[in-house]
Amino acid sequence: MPRPAPRVGAPRAPREPLSREPLPRSGAFAPRRAPGSRRVGRPLTSGPGRLWWGLVLVVVPLLVVTGKLVLLQGVDGGAYANAAEQDRLRTYPIAALRGAIVDRDGNPFAYTVDASRVVADPTVVEDPERTALALTALLDVPVSDLTDELTRDGRYVVLARQVSPQTVDAIDDLGLAGVFFEDDPVRLYPAGTVGGQVIGFVGRDGEGLAGIELDFQDALAGTDGQRRVEVGSGGNPIPSGIDESTPATGGSTVALTIDQDVQFMAEQRLAQACADGATTRASAVVLDVHTGQVVAMGSCPGYDPARAGSTDPELLGNPLVSDVFEPGSVMKAVTMAAAIEEGRATPDRVLSVNGHIQAGDAVVTDAHDHAPVDWTVTGILAKSSNVGTIMLAREVGDETLERYLRAFGIGERSGIELPGESPGILQDSADWTESRAANVPIGQGVSVTTLQMASIFQTIANDGVRVPPRVVGSVTAPDGTTSTPAAAEPVRVVSEDTADDLAHMLEAVVGPGGTAPLGEVDGYRVAGKTGTAQRANPECGCYEGGGYVTTFVGFAPADDPQYVVAVDLERPTSSAEGGQVAAPVFADVMRYVLTEGGVVPSGTPRPDFALTGEDLAEAGTGGPAGD
Repeated sequence: MPRPAPRVGAPRAPREPLSREPLPRSGAFAPRRAPGSRRVGRPLTSGPGRLWWGLVLVVVPLLVVTGKLVLLQGVDGGAYANAAEQDRLRTYPIAALRGAIVDRDGNPFAYTVDASRVVADPTVVEDPERTALALTALLDVPVSDLTDELTRDGRYVVLARQVSPQTVDAIDDLGLAGVFFEDDPVRLYPAGTVGGQVIGFVGRDGEGLAGIELDFQDALAGTDGQRRVEVGSGGNPIPSGIDESTPATGGSTVALTIDQDVQFMAEQRLAQACADGATTRASAVVLDVHTGQVVAMGSCPGYDPARAGSTDPELLGNPLVSDVFEPGSVMKAVTMAAAIEEGRATPDRVLSVNGHIQAGDAVVTDAHDHAPVDWTVTGILAKSSNVGTIMLAREVGDETLERYLRAFGIGERSGIELPGESPGILQDSADWTESRAANVPIGQGVSVTTLQMASIFQTIANDGVRVPPRVVGSVTAPDGTTSTPAAAEPVRVVSEDTADDLAHMLEAVVGPGGTAPLGEVDGYRVAGKTGTAQRANPECGCYEGGGYVTTFVGFAPADDPQYVVAVDLERPTSSAEGGQVAAPVFADVMRYVLTEGGVVPSGTPRPDFALTGEDLAEAGTGGPAGD
């Protein structure tokens, strides 16, 4: 077979023979580069260089992360763990149960029971509409209102207040995320309006705003505790988490001197008086003669402390200690006490009393003008003669009379444990005009509270010793320790003989010929005094159109005094006298308190009284006549 023809082209150069010499070694024996030649290096992205930079890029971030972990775990780990724990902790106050207010026998006027406020954190609530639907029946709140609250901005909304423990348990069983409970105790007033003006009331925050609730706020409030609990993301406590509590300390129990039964009866009788169509306000105070303790204190209209928020603010005070009025003729008892103590009068002294007397630029008359009458000092008091009283007051002197008025407690606060007490109004005698000097002895131009009026007669009934009135009997702390509030020292105002003479004269007021036969109480001897004073008209600051304040204050049994009852009625449209409208209220209240207190009827009959010089002559005793 023929071989292929050779390619046509340039002749191939002869191949160099392969060298047999060994390759040069590196180092000093490496051949030198020719001058001007350039060495070509390895690229960075290949070979050993690329591996080194890759290692750097891996190790450095790893070192940073490792250092950060060491810092977090080793150095700041405790702080971060504590911060996380604190973020999960919730602190809730544990409300102290407010102390009770009870009467002298332990019957409750006010006490507190457990309840809760239902609140929510809208940011944690998972489904507002379903949550609202689950709560509406339990809280008695419309679904729409609950939904609005649960979708509000912020982290705290109140869904319901003062929810019972049973309802709280039912809600808790639902396990609703973002719904919580806070203590919100309920203050209850089981006696309703009975004693309401004395008890007072609390505000929404549970603090006292009036009466005993205010005056004994610190003792009643107690000390709140707190609970620290660890919660999860849904706001519910973690079963194995932190749960620490500092218990609350309940408030003290305040026991009053008031008898709840007497208080109820007195308020019922006052309400009856207010229903007569002419009386706009009726008040009464019952005092224990020997201790000055308040057995009952109330007025009509009153109020229910549980409904204080919806009551006319004008009715939320205690008028028996805060409102003043001109008492009228009941103040004649003080004038007579001063005259007897100063040796200017005896019960049988006779004065010729005209029906009118000049007093500066004014003329003062008796209830009815009359020709001169020879009355005994007893008769002047029994007939409530303005003129005869002014005649004796002038013998006593203005400065001396003022001193006795202040000794009986007029113009100063008694210090009773109730807020808002008025000292009354008594001008310095140095500033009295002639007309004022004639008005003060008969109970005009001087103002008192109902409590002060009662205290005057407590002094007379207690042999001339004034015991400042008190309404709190004791305070019992949660540990059982009982204390008695410090009482003011008794003050002797007049001698025992003067008090006896005056008590005898006051008994004539409810006897035959006196101004208050309607103040009698069957089976008991009664001593007292009527009063009918012009009432200041608040619209003009004058007497015109103001009507009258009618009063009766007395004590029984007159032969062994145990209780004082003071009654006053505001009657803007009536001129009826105290013996007609106030004395019957006195008699009903006094009859009840004597029976309730177990006081035995008087053992002696009421004595006969000489009201005129003629009576004295008939009795054969006689008496010095006055001009």
